[in-house]
This record gives sequence, structure tokens and C-alpha cells, in this order.
Amino acid sequence: MKNKLWQLIAILAIVAMALSACQSAATPTEEPMTEEPTSAPADSMDMSYLERAMAGEFSGTVVTMAGPFTDEDAVKFNNSMADFEEKTGIDIQYEGSKEFEASISIRVEGGDAPDIADFPQPGLLASFVDSGDVVDMNQYLDMDALKANYNQSWLDMAMMDGPDGEIMAGVWQRVNGKSLVWYPKDDFDAAGYEIPTTWDELVALSQQIVDDGDAAWCIGIESGAATGWPATDWMEELMLRTTSLENYDKWVTGELPFSSPEVKHAAEVMSDLWFADGFTYGGRAAITTTFFGDAPLPMFEDEPKCWLHKQGNFITSFFPAGAEAGVDYDFFYLPGIDPQYGNPVLVAGDIMAAFADRDEVKAVMEYFTTGASVEGWVKAGGAISPHQDSSLDWYTNDVDRGVAEIILNADSVRFDGSDLMPGAVGSGSFWKSMTDYISGTVDLDTALAEIDASWPK
Repeated sequence: MKNKLWQLIAILAIVAMALSACQSAATPTEEPMTEEPTSAPADSMDMSYLERAMAGEFSGTVVTMAGPFTDEDAVKFNNSMADFEEKTGIDIQYEGSKEFEASISIRVEGGDAPDIADFPQPGLLASFVDSGDVVDMNQYLDMDALKANYNQSWLDMAMMDGPDGEIMAGVWQRVNGKSLVWYPKDDFDAAGYEIPTTWDELVALSQQIVDDGDAAWCIGIESGAATGWPATDWMEELMLRTTSLENYDKWVTGELPFSSPEVKHAAEVMSDLWFADGFTYGGRAAITTTFFGDAPLPMFEDEPKCWLHKQGNFITSFFPAGAEAGVDYDFFYLPGIDPQYGNPVLVAGDIMAAFADRDEVKAVMEYFTTGASVEGWVKAGGAISPHQDSSLDWYTNDVDRGVAEIILNADSVRFDGSDLMPGAVGSGSFWKSMTDYISGTVDLDTALAEIDASWPK
């Protein structure tokens, strides 16, 4: 009986073990707990091209560039790129040419375009945009970032018509300002004159100088085969101050004719200032025969013969040797005229455009949208940054710093209009007909009609 009992217990134990084994087989093995990552690893595709470049992704690549910088300017440009090249490992190979306009056309048409080209005249770039050779910046640049770092006018001026519609053809890197009026500071201060901040104040100052026995304005437009170009600069300044940006843009493309009331009015405002009795040194007859570089020199005589001269910041190279900025001369912003058009600034500058869409090229183009891309050149002298993230502390002289401040504070900016017009007009009939009008050879209506007649059909 006892043996049978132990046999039964053994059988029950075996059955229990079998049931336990079956239950274990039916229940899946629980995986060990793994800790969820707190954040996903950064994906380079979520970074901008510039950020990827700074992370070293494009190290060892080459980006070719072409432009008009030669000699000292080429050295300054290359030096300003050195920090970027060191941080990214991208080799920027720049080739400058004094015949850039001719050489870039040959290269593009021959299928040998550089990756990036620097255009000092947007009109030339527009021809390559029209033929479909230029990469659209809208495809990869952050437009919100651009709007935060540029006056909207710079972005507007970069928009050009391509074969499939409007594109952003490039980005602005180095610029210059033209809306400047120079004066002999020491004599000016001694005479008790005050800087005008409105057009009416400017005219009143001019009259005050005349009443004191001197000519107010130093004006000369003679420049050899290019005689007349300073007058076209004045016309552009006055168009920006007496009509809308839309009309200015239509004017430079030929949609708004020179004979329109808007353009004629701008010419009349210029005439009223230039031709007023005693306002211009030497009178109206001397304007067309005075070399533009010599025009401001009477300001520097022991007793100034004229006191005001409108010109871009390059004009200081024509000032007498030893003339000191802030002591012998200074400048102020050419005031606005109609308050509804604010305080515009006439500019020139360099727009960078891409002919290739490789990632490393996009990174370089994005870099050009930052003040850092021109910081080295600014500190070396000879460059103005249009970028809002630039610092006035970078400038090593008061002239460059003052010009930069005027440009950064402008309500709007527009490029030199004659440089945007077809060559037959901008550097042809516009120069000649304004010269003929100022000399008295033709009347204003005839001059404007002649320019319109020269516009390419």
C-alpha cells in the first residue's frame, strides 16, 4: 500500500512538471527593458548647407569663383574667405579679371562657367538668368533668415526673370553707398552752418551759402567718353525721392519712359537746384566742362569757393593729399524729398550668383548671406556690409562706418539705374542727352525724347 502511494505521488509530480513546462512554452519570453533615447540623433539633412559645411561634411571639396576683383581687392577677398576655408575644409579657388564682363560671357556660353560668379552689375547677371544658366536661390536658402538679415530692397533687387518665371538670382555681399553729400567740415563748422535733414533744409542751406557770398554746390560731370554719368546718378537719387520704388523699377526696364511726368519732374528738381542763380560754382556752363574728380577741390581752398558735393564714398581718393576725414571734410545723407518715399539710398555692389547646385556651392552661397563673409574685408578697409548681423565696430575708419550706418538705416535701397539699363541707354544716350541738356544744347523735352528713342526695341 505504501509503495503504491509513493508511486502515485511520483506520477503527480511528473504531471505538474509537464504542465509547468507547457505553460512556459506558451508564454513568450519578455525582452529586457531598454531605455528610450531622450532625443533623436541630429540628421545632417535637417541642417542648413552652411551648418553642414561647418560640421566638416564638405571638407576636401573645391568651389571655383570668378569676378572683377584683381590686385589688392583680390587679396582682400581671398583673405576674407580664409577663415571659412579653414573651418570647413572647402577650397575656394577665386580667379579675378579686369575683363570680367567679357570673360564670364565666353565661359558660360562655352559650358565652362565657374561655380559662383561675382557680378558688379546686376544687368549682366540678368542676361544669364534669362538664358536659364543661374541656380535659383529660393530652392535652398531660408527666406525667413534672409528677410531677417537684409533690408527687403536687397532681396527685391535679387529677383530676376528666368525662362520659367522669376527667380532669386543671387545674394548681395559687398556694397557701396552713393547718397552722400561732402562738405569742408572745419570751415562749415566755423561758418555756423548746420547739417540739413530735409530737402527744404538743404535748399535753405544752399541759399544761405549763396547769400554769404559763395557758390553752394561743387558740380562737374566731365569724364572723357563717359561724360554725363554724374548727372545720371543725380537723376537716380531724385527718382527715388520723388516717386515710388515701383516706378523706379519700371523706369530702369523701359516700362516707364523718360518722357513720363515722373521722370521729367525728377529732372526739373535737379535743374532747380543746379541752375539757381549762384548755386553752382562756375555756373551752369562749367558743369559739363569740369572733370568730376576736380569738382570738389574748391571746397579745400583756404576760403572754400563751394561747399557741397554729392558723390559716392570713392570720391575721397580725389581729395587733396593730407585731407583728414572728420577734420577737413565730412559728409551727410542726401535728404529725402517726399515723406511718403522715406529715406532711400542709391547703392552699387556685388551680387554673388551660382551656376552649379552642388552642396558645397550652396554652403558657400549661404555663407555670403552673412556678415561674417565680408568681415575680414571690412576690417581691411574698402568694403561695406549690407548684412544686419554685421557690426559697425568692424569698420576701421569713420567714412566707411558712416556709409555703412546710412545703408543699414535706409528705408529702401536701389541699384544705380543706368547700370541696370541696356548699354545703349545707360552708358550711351542717358549720359549724352543729359550732358546736352545741361550744356543748353537741347531743351529738357528733347533730351528725354532722345533717350526714349534710343531704347532697344
